[in-house]
Formats: sequence, structure tokens, C-alpha cells
Amino acid sequence: MAMANRPAGERPGLLLVGRPGQALHDVGDQARAAGATVHEIGCDLSSLADVRAAGATVKDLLRSEAVRPLRGLVANAGLAVLDTRNASADGYELTFAVNYLAHAQLIDGLLDSFTTPARIVLVGSNTYYANWVRRLMMVPAAEWTDPLEIAKPAGSDVSPTQKAAGVAYSNSKLAILYYAHELQRRVPEGINVAVFEPGFMPGTGLARQHSPGVQRIGRGMQLLPLPGIASPVQSGPKLASVTLDERWAHLCDGDFVVIDKERDVRPVANDPGRERRLWDATRELLSQAL
Repeated sequence: MAMANRPAGERPGLLLVGRPGQALHDVGDQARAAGATVHEIGCDLSSLADVRAAGATVKDLLRSEAVRPLRGLVANAGLAVLDTRNASADGYELTFAVNYLAHAQLIDGLLDSFTTPARIVLVGSNTYYANWVRRLMMVPAAEWTDPLEIAKPAGSDVSPTQKAAGVAYSNSKLAILYYAHELQRRVPEGINVAVFEPGFMPGTGLARQHSPGVQRIGRGMQLLPLPGIASPVQSGPKLASVTLDERWAHLCDGDFVVIDKERDVRPVANDPGRERRLWDATRELLSQAL
């Protein structure tokens, strides 16, 4: 909505890719009411076939000139599951499939459709190293292994634990940083790649599978004037700014913005060897899902 609410001369056309249903229609209707031109594209991000179909729909709209040239993409969807035995439609661990592979699939299918200058903004999280807010909420840091192993659901003989679920989420967000760095090395000139951390945002539904007690703690923290805690109302305009404003035109190479400030990532998040391996493994995982 932060993009839709911009002045008419600054307002982009919006292609909303999201889970089919009333929630997607409601967002689309709200954006239209604000004056934006909107196309809703239903897509189950846990199915790479659905993601490919969504990308094909975007390309059809671009070819027919039904929409303006593509100059920005925000990869924002995510989930946090409690049971890492859950698999996507393609057989991959559900957290990794939705939070990382779906974005890689959509971007891969659209790379030749951007009009430069263009920006790709991936939504990341400081969970990759478990900053103090996440530690308070008992979200562990990433425990990186080979991406093909990360993509495997836990075995049926493994009992679900909150730690395993948290590691899966943090691994998916470390993957976003690795992918952003490698993607920048491979995109056509004129496409800049950045990562945006919206802050810890209880109340978005991300923690809806967690216990009522954990959710209450999160909501209570949102009321405190603490750094690194935000709400969608606060962070939404910041994400829109990173995607659209000249102030952020210099961002590239996976530059990391936390709400409205550029931050250096921890050394673990800069690893060319892991980044190349993730890229190659991602190609393998996506091709297996064809």
C-alpha cells in the first residue's frame, strides 16, 4: 500500500503475485482505491510450477504492453513453519521452498524482461546470525550446510522442535543474502540487487503457528520503543523507498538495509564459495522441479 499511496506522478503500476484468494483481492482493491493500476496474479509459492506460471503471466502482460516496463521486483513472501518434515509440492522443505526457492524461480524467469535501470529487492532478516531481538524470541542463528541438504525435509522419524524450525527459517534468510551477492555477479548491467530487513515485526502472521505465549510476547515487544522493532505501517514505506527512490539508487551487490539504514552484514554472510555453491545447487533444485 505504501507504493499505491504515492503521489500520482511517483506511483508505479503494481503486479501483485500472491496466494490466490480473498486476501489477494482485498489488497488489490485497496491499491486500486488509492489510484494504482493493479494486476493480481494468483500463485502458490510452495509450488514451483505455480511460480513459473506466474512469471509467464508477467511476461505476457509485458509483451502485450498491458503494463509498464518492468523496473522493480520485491521478493517479500515468507513463512515460518514449526515442523520441518513438511514438504512443498516439489518435495523440498517448506520453509526453504517458499522463503528462498520460489523467489529464485521467479527472478530467474524474469531476468530477461527487465528494462534498465531496474532494482531487485529481496526481503532478508537478521535471524541469519540471531541478533538480540531474535535471541529474545528464541530464534536461533543459521546452521549452514550444503543447500541440497537444507532443501530436504526432516525424516518422518524426527520429532519437530522449535529450534529446528528456527534454524530452517534462519538458513532461508542466510540463503537470501548469499543469493543476492551471487545474483548481482550474474545479472545484466543496469539491474541492481539489494536486501531489505524490515525489522522484527510481530503481528504480521509470520508466527501464527507458534504458541499463544510466544505470540503474546511478540505483540508486547512491539509496544516498546526498542531499536530493530517495527510494524508494517512503519516498514512498508521504507521498503517502497528502497525500491523506488533515487536516494537508494546506489544500492547493489546485495547491499543490506535495515529499515532505513545501510548496515554491514556479518562475515558469515559474505562467502563467495558458499554463494557459488548455492547458485549451482539452486539450478539443480529448480531443474528437478520441472
